[in-house]
Amino acid sequence: MSALNYSETSLEKIPVTVFPDDSTGSQVVAKEIADLIKEKQEQGKPAVLGLATGASPLNIYKELIRMHKEEGLSFSNVVTFNLDEYYPMEPDSLQSYVHFMYENLFNHVDIKKENIHIPDGTLSLDAVKAYCRDYDEQIAKLGGLDLQLLGIGRTGHIGFNEPGSSLSSPTRMVKLDPLTVADAAKDFIKEEFVPLRAITMGVGTIMQAKKIILVAWGQGKAPIVQEMVEGKVTDEVPASFLQTHPNASVVLDERAAANLARYKTPWVVSLVEWDKKLTRRAVTWLSQKIDKPILKLTDDDYKEAGLMDLLVNSGSAYDLNIKVFAEIQKTITGWPGGKPDSDDKNRPERSNPAVKRSIIFSPHPDDDVISMGGTLLRLVDQGHDVHVAYQTSGNIAVFDDDAYRFATFAKDFMDSMGIKSDFPEKFEDLKQFLAEKKLGEQDDPLVKSIKGLIRKGEAEAGCRFCGVKENNVHFLNLPFYETGQVKKKPIGPEDVQIIVDLLQEVKPHQIFAAGDLQDPHGTHAVCLDAIFKALAQLKEQGEAWLDDCYVWLYRGAWQEWDIEDIEMAIPISPEELMRKRKAIFKHQSQKDSPVFPGNDKREFWQRAEDRNRTTAQLYDKLGLTEYEAMEAFVRYHF
Repeated sequence: MSALNYSETSLEKIPVTVFPDDSTGSQVVAKEIADLIKEKQEQGKPAVLGLATGASPLNIYKELIRMHKEEGLSFSNVVTFNLDEYYPMEPDSLQSYVHFMYENLFNHVDIKKENIHIPDGTLSLDAVKAYCRDYDEQIAKLGGLDLQLLGIGRTGHIGFNEPGSSLSSPTRMVKLDPLTVADAAKDFIKEEFVPLRAITMGVGTIMQAKKIILVAWGQGKAPIVQEMVEGKVTDEVPASFLQTHPNASVVLDERAAANLARYKTPWVVSLVEWDKKLTRRAVTWLSQKIDKPILKLTDDDYKEAGLMDLLVNSGSAYDLNIKVFAEIQKTITGWPGGKPDSDDKNRPERSNPAVKRSIIFSPHPDDDVISMGGTLLRLVDQGHDVHVAYQTSGNIAVFDDDAYRFATFAKDFMDSMGIKSDFPEKFEDLKQFLAEKKLGEQDDPLVKSIKGLIRKGEAEAGCRFCGVKENNVHFLNLPFYETGQVKKKPIGPEDVQIIVDLLQEVKPHQIFAAGDLQDPHGTHAVCLDAIFKALAQLKEQGEAWLDDCYVWLYRGAWQEWDIEDIEMAIPISPEELMRKRKAIFKHQSQKDSPVFPGNDKREFWQRAEDRNRTTAQLYDKLGLTEYEAMEAFVRYHF
């Protein structure tokens, strides 16, 4: 797999290299760090590294550990300075960056403990200022940072340098932006548990590094990456200061690069080869940009927007508009399983077989109804054989108090019915565990089981409401998820095999899977990867039924498909939207305020309805039929 470098015509003001995925990009960055360490070893000098925490550098650290264990890479000459730490924060806390660094790097390599520097979150307030000054002085005495590794927050922060940080700011204590606090909530269970302050290496300190590499992965980072790379230098986006550094570079995967002009609007920066997809993107972009329906766009509109090249390639605006309008119109269907006894050449789905076996894969026990509840209801109403497969138990997303409440109910129920068991003893153990449980601590097996059963019961209730047959509801409980913590295990062969076995059993004509990859914990991405691996395995085995199977990717819980990418749009009436809402309501543990709300404070049903209505409004503004709401899908060609 090769990278795409920024040297092509672009609006980018920092060198940007884009890789197909974060794994490949992480390996390249890890090799650069390793080469620096080796070069310094040969010179008899220390390699002074500035290190980051969070999800972005994890695969880089894994690769460095692999190189240490398998290739003999030594860290004996490495001196590290971490960017930041929450304040206040005990080093043995599960949320501390001390814990993070030792768990994900330092415990696995031969670095000297005295060479490790991480801001101290236990200091008294009056000691912080002198400590920060000394932190910068220690870096300066070593000749500065040879290489600084950075991630980027959605506010544009580097380290914890939030918007408003100056270019010359030193290491100091800062107040965290509300958006940063919301993003950190996934590690602290509740937002109110997130510290409101932190000690961070300053922008000025970072900018003195000889080399800076900023990495960003995933579509959630795409908007702020675009601002950092293509926008103006401003303290409102502290990462934009890297544009002024003589040796800074940015490493992205394709999803994080999605908003860059070279991907989103490549016609703005260079001549392009106009294929069907890019043409549709340009026309819908122009329609939205000037707020005109597609069929009202004129030659002058295209010319003024710099799209004369498209007209040269496609003919007059009149012909082009009709062509693109017809393509988008064909995505709309009220028959997600195909319309029986009809001409299906212009429909997203086939008419035959009239009754299809459909599997809806749901990463968590509520993604099915949140993201495609209207389509699920319509598939059932239209007589298809609908299966729902819940890939994970979702047990970490249940409050401890709910587990306690259900355990109390179970105990009281058994007492009232005169049922003898050892549960009263287990109940006392559960009470003690929950009373002594530390923030972020892994649940014990009993608590995990109760939380999983709560989610299972809610999912079953949702399926009953939607009319899914009891025998068609599958709880896969993929092993990668069952850690009892936010951090999960990598996907393994056993996860893939569970999906393979179900697909072999059902032999579906349709597969629906979550392509909603902004899920803050990455569970959606892992679950989708497991499905893709299962399909690849089955294809390798030569399974004939795959030739007649369509795979549709849905979104809705965290994001929606761009209008130009949608290949099937299912209209939802006001009545159907209300039925979808009621199906979501069956997931009581996720209502009002879920454990992991992400950066959107609204309830899931509100988010889903807003996205469904917005999709319908976009179709309306393009000049197509006006609907109450729409669910959108993109077909995956495997």
